[in-house]
Amino acid sequence: MPDTIPTISPRAGSNATPSDGAPRRPDGVRHPSIPGRGSISKRLNALVENHDGSIERLRGPLLSLLKEILAEGRAAIRTRFEASHRGDDCVHQTARLTDSIVQALADFTLDHVYPTAELTKGERLAIAAIGGYGRAEMAPFSDVDLLFLLPYKRTPRVEQVVEYMLYLLWDLGWKVGHAVRSVDECIRLSLDDMTIRTSLLEARFLWGENALFSELRKRFAKDVVGAGGSVTAFIEAKMGERNERHRKIGDSRYMLEPNIKEGKGGLRDLQTLFWIAKYAYQVDEVEGLVAKGVLMPEEAQRFAKAESFLWAARCQLHYLTGRQEDRLTFDLQMEMARRLGYTEHAGKNAVERFMKHYFMIAKDVGDLTRIFCAALEHESKRAPRFAFLRKRFQRGAEFSGFTLDAGRLNVKSDRHFKDQPIDMIRLFHVAQENDLDIHPNALRAITRALSSIGPKLREDAEANRLFLEILSSRKDPEVALRRMNEAGVLGRFVPDFGRIVGMMQFDMYHHFTVDEHTLFAVGILHQVEKGALTDEVPLASEVIHTVNSRRALYVAMLVHDIAKGRGGDHSILGAKVAEKLCPRLGMSEEETETVVWLVRWHLAMSDTAFKRDLDDENTISKFVDLVQSPERLKLLLCLTVADIRAVGPGRWNGWKATLLRQLFRRSEERMSGVVGTEGRDSRVAAAQAALRVQLADWPAEDIDAHLARAYPGYWLSLNIPTLAHHARLIREAERTKAPLTLDTRIDRGRVVTEVTVYTADHPGLFSRLAGALALAGADIMDARIFTMTNGMALDVFTVQAAGGGSFDSGDKLARLSVMVDKVLAGELRLADELARRRPQQTARIRAFKVAPRVLVDNTVTGNHTVIEVNGRDRPGLLYLLTRTLTQANLQIASAKISTYGNVAIDVFYVKDVFGLKVTHERKLAEIRASLLTALGDPEGEPEPVRTAKPKKKAA
Repeated sequence: MPDTIPTISPRAGSNATPSDGAPRRPDGVRHPSIPGRGSISKRLNALVENHDGSIERLRGPLLSLLKEILAEGRAAIRTRFEASHRGDDCVHQTARLTDSIVQALADFTLDHVYPTAELTKGERLAIAAIGGYGRAEMAPFSDVDLLFLLPYKRTPRVEQVVEYMLYLLWDLGWKVGHAVRSVDECIRLSLDDMTIRTSLLEARFLWGENALFSELRKRFAKDVVGAGGSVTAFIEAKMGERNERHRKIGDSRYMLEPNIKEGKGGLRDLQTLFWIAKYAYQVDEVEGLVAKGVLMPEEAQRFAKAESFLWAARCQLHYLTGRQEDRLTFDLQMEMARRLGYTEHAGKNAVERFMKHYFMIAKDVGDLTRIFCAALEHESKRAPRFAFLRKRFQRGAEFSGFTLDAGRLNVKSDRHFKDQPIDMIRLFHVAQENDLDIHPNALRAITRALSSIGPKLREDAEANRLFLEILSSRKDPEVALRRMNEAGVLGRFVPDFGRIVGMMQFDMYHHFTVDEHTLFAVGILHQVEKGALTDEVPLASEVIHTVNSRRALYVAMLVHDIAKGRGGDHSILGAKVAEKLCPRLGMSEEETETVVWLVRWHLAMSDTAFKRDLDDENTISKFVDLVQSPERLKLLLCLTVADIRAVGPGRWNGWKATLLRQLFRRSEERMSGVVGTEGRDSRVAAAQAALRVQLADWPAEDIDAHLARAYPGYWLSLNIPTLAHHARLIREAERTKAPLTLDTRIDRGRVVTEVTVYTADHPGLFSRLAGALALAGADIMDARIFTMTNGMALDVFTVQAAGGGSFDSGDKLARLSVMVDKVLAGELRLADELARRRPQQTARIRAFKVAPRVLVDNTVTGNHTVIEVNGRDRPGLLYLLTRTLTQANLQIASAKISTYGNVAIDVFYVKDVFGLKVTHERKLAEIRASLLTALGDPEGEPEPVRTAKPKKKAA
């Protein structure tokens, strides 16, 4: 990628014509030439000379010729871009090509379509480029924004000229935004509308009456920019627009599918800075900000590098998709990386390296924004944010070795941190403890002194004490850590953390880079602790105040994903990192052991809760054997909750909360001995006794008959209210001799619907019910399968709507009932119906390869073989898997269904036809092979991204 952007001066007048010359590539081969105004005009004039019809009949050939010229120019620009990847050159050349076509068309229109011997004063016209086009920066498929400038009101002839040009430009396939205004109208409207004001700020003369355009520029500078309070109002408006834009698109520059143009840290942020610079400092180039002392030379260079990279990425994205596309979605990232020349290196694949480069650029844009805004604030002498909290601090006062400048921590000398490296940690500690902002000058000084953070500082006891206090502070450690990360201090002081800065997670489950996810998780942990999430995570909000190892919890949160991207199990590798880091931070041996254990097993609670049968005593026993202590149990719960919630929007829900709470309570009881001493028979008896109380209105013989219908496992698998609900359901079904009973209960707290089916049991029933639910648009979250002593089946499904959300509307529930009836009656061929209704996978989804996997475990429980199946999720997958298990003569006792992005992880507890575990290796191999076949993607491997190719010139 280029280090600097070449300066290309925009044309100043209508006589300026871009060169038609063809510069040479580094290999000596000439680039194809880009049509200029002169050559285009010659071809248009030749068209007129060779045309013997009326001017109206000339329009068709004219449009064809313009399309041919546009295609030639675009192809030439694309060829140059693909040879150099110079985005800055591409956008300037695209703007020049657009200039040439507009200018030549204007000449043609006045010379041949609406000619006149002499223009009246009211018919004089100027055309200006505005907006991004006014900056002479256009991505390949950007909009074309034009201003037709008049001296007075519109005349019929001017309207004819404008209309003729616009319809031709639209027919060229351009998206043309336009305005037809007089100078007075431009000034009046720009005073009232900040969008119009911004577009005129970057207006550039293209064609016509230069004096008219010059008048607009002078009036704009005097009456608009020079108006009282204008600069402050413009800055506040642009920053407000920026904040609102970030809010709508996603207020993080580390989203894994960023918007290159509008996202945080994208091109629009850089353009906003330049608009403000031009308005407030009257500069036309970034270098002008250096001359005025706003930016330093190295910061201007960072600006140029960021702009160059972002333009290259945006241009490539336009060429790749063949349209104006600015979102860097997963399905495009791999091809983008390849085209821009990224390769696998140091264990990271090309797309990871490309995206890390993008995130580092976005971080630079954030740094530049902060520095620039602080300079503006200082220039205008406006009070900083939260100034009302800082009136006690006066400018120049000493504060813990730092100075206070307008309520923000600053340093006296640019060499401060080079002379005292430990203060690069202390600065953030002082800011956190005293609720102070940090002055950009101090951050600049840190940038220059980052190389001073080396082994000596990392081993300094005081520096490590300060850092640990920052991390475990009760004053929102996320803010301080985020500041340290943005400044580059966190990654230097903890090098292992530096390795995950900007690291993407190429999957559909995560929303943010690894470092951003980690900092979010620390912040969520703090919110849980201060009670801000009591309604959402009540158990963790209660438990966190009872932990004794608070520091260990926060350190484990920071370190839990620190070893991602190293090619091994990040939990094991992360535990090794923690083993070395904790003593360095001054933590005790006991704290170190706790952190190491938490990092090593930070996925254990979610894996157990979401993939195992929590009513199986062996599941709880194994989990308790791993955790061992109530303190670890509480720490692991808090860590797990914050980790899941920090993944991204919608990843935490009531269903996951319920499973984690159930696992926590069962484990807590077992550790305390409340349940552990009870035998299975006594627990069954206790459940049945509690049910008798719930059914007090029944005759005793009816209760006895119902209790005889179920095996012991049923009474231990469900809570008493559910058992009572089932009792009444079954009693009514038996009384009416109903062949099929279907019942739904909506649980709004967990955002799920419980579907209960009571019918005669037969092989494949569960599979067919799973298929019926899929056809009805339901996603199965959990399933319980009970065979009663009377030969009936009681299957209980917990479902959500496909894609998440409640399955609770009347039409959905009615459709579910119809589908179950039809499927069990044999009126639908499930395999055919599911195949017919399966939606085509989008390119975005298919960008991810999901390796199918089948794991068999006979050690989890004493009664069942546990089969875990991983594969690409798709509607009807559960039906295919359960049908395969049925065809293998297996009985499914229960199922745990989980989805992570586009990955399905389904766990089945099964027995053979004799009610025993499956232990024969040959049988297990056959089961694995059959399940892998069912997991096979019916649509095959992902196809390459279809890219738009430049049209070839007709021979």
